[in-house]
Amino acid sequence: MSTFEEPLIGQTPAASSNIIIDTDQKNFMADVIEASNTIPILVDFWAPWCGPCRQFTPVLEKVIQAAQGRVRLVKLDIEANQSLAAQLSQMGLPLQSIPLVVAFWKGQVLDAVQGAQSESAVKRFVETVLKESGGAMPATEMLSAGKKALSEGLAAEAAGLFGAVLETEEENPEAWGGIIRALIALNETEAAEDASSQVPSKLDAHPEITGARAALTFHKESAQAAAQLDTLKQKALASPDDFTVRLELAAALNAAGQRTEAAETLLSIIRAERDWNDGAARTELLRFFEAWGHTDPNTLAARRKLSALLFS
Repeated sequence: MSTFEEPLIGQTPAASSNIIIDTDQKNFMADVIEASNTIPILVDFWAPWCGPCRQFTPVLEKVIQAAQGRVRLVKLDIEANQSLAAQLSQMGLPLQSIPLVVAFWKGQVLDAVQGAQSESAVKRFVETVLKESGGAMPATEMLSAGKKALSEGLAAEAAGLFGAVLETEEENPEAWGGIIRALIALNETEAAEDASSQVPSKLDAHPEITGARAALTFHKESAQAAAQLDTLKQKALASPDDFTVRLELAAALNAAGQRTEAAETLLSIIRAERDWNDGAARTELLRFFEAWGHTDPNTLAARRKLSALLFS
């Protein structure tokens, strides 16, 4: 990493507290080097003649605004500040190729990205800068809080947190998947279906989306089965070799939130007759895993048991 020496550029007034500002040779030390001691600073090196710079700036500013003051963007016109640009070039910054965004932290160059980037690429860059400087994007923290709330049964709180993420990141698959699951937990099926229909089509194949939609399908399919849970339990006891009844019982148990019992019911079929009905029990169990989420404790436990059965 490169460290800037104060005599190179000179002392200047304190930096602005705004999220996005312009700077020049006179104020670079205060706006960038000194300010980076308390907040990560991203410097956007640009010039009026640079077409890609004009296209890239709105994307960059959108991501910076979404960071809600956790990182600051400082814009430097290298055409109007050629002396400073020459000094910076001598220190290794490739200012001959703009747009160029350089992250500073504690007076040093932390990271850089060159050329016009997509919004998702800029977001990853800013997230990396924040992580390396000990912070995180607000959306990242809200996602974490939303997942925690959902795991603790606070579905309404989780839905609010996931919704807040989507206000600034409308293509965040974790937030979409989270809000669908939260609405399912609240038994707001129509609202969950509406949310599912609003997911950007480019996210359709993302595991967070396919898993949430699988959970929604299960929720709708299992509503009637849940009402017949007691009846199905009695039928299964009376006819232990009727695997069709056990399959229905597993769906009802899942609908009732009894995931461990649902998985064990399907595993019992596999233990007795692995290939029954073309592996229907295994197929259904894999659907459970997708609906529950691949990191859900019930998924992990049942997957271990399934592996032991299949590879024993």
